[in-house]
Amino acid sequence: MIVSEALRLIPYRSHLLPLYSCPVSAGFPSPATDHLDGHINLNEHLIPHPSATFLVRADGWSMVGEGIHHEDLLIVDRSEEPRHGRVVVAAIDGELTVKKLCQKEQQTFLMAANPDYPSIELGEDADVRIWGVVIHIIRSMR
Repeated sequence: MIVSEALRLIPYRSHLLPLYSCPVSAGFPSPATDHLDGHINLNEHLIPHPSATFLVRADGWSMVGEGIHHEDLLIVDRSEEPRHGRVVVAAIDGELTVKKLCQKEQQTFLMAANPDYPSIELGEDADVRIWGVVIHIIRSMR
């Protein structure tokens, strides 16, 4: 999966959305209540470090096992530490990709989350830069 475009986050006037306190059952339906718990600001909820955050659009299916689908928007935080097991955006020879960062013994890999795609071993002479850690996925249901 490659990153098809990188978008800069532009601060925008906040818009509060209603947040209902009753959860929505993903199993059997439950009686609806009409209790409003307050409001939520999605910018504050999704973007803890605005100056270190950017958006990218995923292109491809190599990360479907991590819940990242083709054309999803990814919120990427540069201030998060890229550790083993985290999904990162990396530049390899100048081309952006999104993969899971894995360390096995003394080796580091960028792992796909789809068995149809190969992993990328990061050797000592690899030209790789980690751009940031994916902290949220935005997917349209339309």
